[in-house]
Amino acid sequence: MPQNEERYVSLAEVKSILKKVQKEREEMIYEQKTALKHAETFAKLPVTKVKKLVKELLENVGMIEERHAYKIADLLPTHEDDIKTLFAKERIHLKEGDVKKILEIVQNYIKG
Repeated sequence: MPQNEERYVSLAEVKSILKKVQKEREEMIYEQKTALKHAETFAKLPVTKVKKLVKELLENVGMIEERHAYKIADLLPTHEDDIKTLFAKERIHLKEGDVKKILEIVQNYIKG
């Protein structure tokens, strides 16, 4: 992948990327250290599970985009209100069935 190509990444991926940077460099800059600490604190799933979760969300929930799937994978919402809050400022309106499907998929990854 070209260096300047943009793509969505999860906190787990940020953590992995910054761990590599930490090994390669003698000293990380302040922002990198802060980002790594944040990712270590809040990344709840390993990268492989996050990628599977994002893929499953995109395949099974019609209205969401990739950026939504990554946000869901980072936050792992457990209640309908959590999901509704994530989409509160979006132009899309999730159906009740979509909200339940998201919760069901997320629960599989939290348990497993």
